[in-house]
Amino acid sequence: MIHAYDKIYLDKARVALGRMLDFAVHGLKIDLHSFWIKFLDSEICTRFEIGDSSLLAGMSGIEMAFEVAAVKSTRTYPSYSSIERSEEYWLGWALAYYQWDTGLKFKDIFDADDVLKIKTLYSPYHEMDIRHFCDKMNELYIGTHTESNLKKYRKNAGLSQSELSALSEIPLRTIQQYEQKRKNINNANVEYVIRLAKVLRCSPEDLIERVNS
Repeated sequence: MIHAYDKIYLDKARVALGRMLDFAVHGLKIDLHSFWIKFLDSEICTRFEIGDSSLLAGMSGIEMAFEVAAVKSTRTYPSYSSIERSEEYWLGWALAYYQWDTGLKFKDIFDADDVLKIKTLYSPYHEMDIRHFCDKMNELYIGTHTESNLKKYRKNAGLSQSELSALSEIPLRTIQQYEQKRKNINNANVEYVIRLAKVLRCSPEDLIERVNS
């Protein structure tokens, strides 16, 4: 498994995302769906996904919430008292782990409209080991992402399987098996993945399946 960043930053990342969502909803009084859309489109999200140490070590979750919401920060929050284990806190805490574990971008994990559905997993998953939450998220991800990355990039390139086979000099049957997930491209010959990526004008990592069925 290729994780999003070094595990040394994971605990800070989980607390930061948890506090960010908790404060956005309970402190800034922004509804979760609207705030999550802002987060996905923000530089904070991009830096968070790669475990930017200057972000995780330099900003608190509350400061991240202000930045994402584009609201001027103040040092006092009279209407807010930290609800450390609110459903929103748990959501951020759990999602930070899942994003780190899979290496997926937040936008690729689920659509913005689904954040409220993920929040409903609070009960019973907040009482379980985080791996149970990850298993459930994998199940949901696989259910909505049926196409392999190879097929997605091939279609975006406007190539048929036969054309990709000819250009990459990889057997057609092998490409079909990768696309149908009958063969795991994660275990493919490295040279094959490099050839495919070169033809499809993407990075080899783009073709790796972060969540396997």
